Amino acid sequence: MTIVNRLTVDGRDYFLPEPVSELKRDILEAIKGGGGYVTIPPLRGGPGIDILFSPGMPVTWTQIEIANEAAAAVPPVYDAGASDDQISNL
Repeated sequence: MTIVNRLTVDGRDYFLPEPVSELKRDILEAIKGGGGYVTIPPLRGGPGIDILFSPGMPVTWTQIEIANEAAAAVPPVYDAGASDDQISNL
């Protein structure tokens, strides 16, 4: 089994590999500091995306377990529109 982390920011989903503890800390610091950009890495390879986090912005973390065979089929970039069902069907 592989753990994939889903970060939902203002209704958009970003799928991330482990570990995410440093990223969680960076997001929390940006919010506590009144706002700031945090680079969200892609699931596999690529430059990532910078998101401006600010106080009051809805942010949710979810962990999804997927079979290793399905993990190989996950797209190499984050998918802002994918649902849990789409990830589960991979």
